[in-house]
Amino acid sequence: MRALLCTLLFLGLLWDSVRAQNTISSLRIAAVALQGELPCTKWDCECVFKRQRGCCCATNELQEIEDQIFLRVMDLSTSVSQLGESILEVIGGIRVAFTAYLSPRTNCFGPFTRNSPIPYDVVSLNHGSGFNPALGTFTAPRSGLYSFSFSVYSKMSIAGDRMYYKVQLMRNGEVVTSIWEDNREDSEDSSSQTVLLSLLQGDQVYVELLSGRKLCGNVEGLNTFSGSLSRLREVNEMDEEARGRARDKTDPVRVKL
Repeated sequence: MRALLCTLLFLGLLWDSVRAQNTISSLRIAAVALQGELPCTKWDCECVFKRQRGCCCATNELQEIEDQIFLRVMDLSTSVSQLGESILEVIGGIRVAFTAYLSPRTNCFGPFTRNSPIPYDVVSLNHGSGFNPALGTFTAPRSGLYSFSFSVYSKMSIAGDRMYYKVQLMRNGEVVTSIWEDNREDSEDSSSQTVLLSLLQGDQVYVELLSGRKLCGNVEGLNTFSGSLSRLREVNEMDEEARGRARDKTDPVRVKL
């Protein structure tokens, strides 16, 4: 009984397959016999019914999509290029960045009787020529927002000596931030600072060692100073910055606060 049922099921599936094949053949015959263009809108039914087997009936539509994608990519490429040109136009095509370090030495730097700018005499980068290694001073070639970093390293000159230094970042002779150490416990010490400063063209930034202090053991050039231009200032921003500095110098109450 089971064998009979399986046989009937197989014959039914076979009949459905034959009937489906006959339906497809009938459609193909009707398409070939049809006079005029097949009603396929954008799809290429001529390809499927009248020419090779396996032909993609959406070839024309896919080609159109490919052309649209290509044009879009070209538009994006043009936009990116224009954006790059706009950025260069905004910043004046200038790059401002520097990195310098104090050359390795076996003797200590300091102590001095007055505050002394640290002579970062080895310059590895100086785009815009804003850094002067002879003075250890950066002069802003353009008004803008700048990022500055400096690191300080020192160790005891002799066993049992005192670790005693203070280094400060200066802008136009005024203290911005500082790093210091005063103890007899550490044999060596290092620290670093990073700040953002708003500068006007011609402003000067440098790092100085306070009087009576010293930096020793700089045998690997670990005392560094670097900076870069983050963005330019608008004209109205520069005017407001200049007015604010003028008020700070002339208003005793503001200076006291």
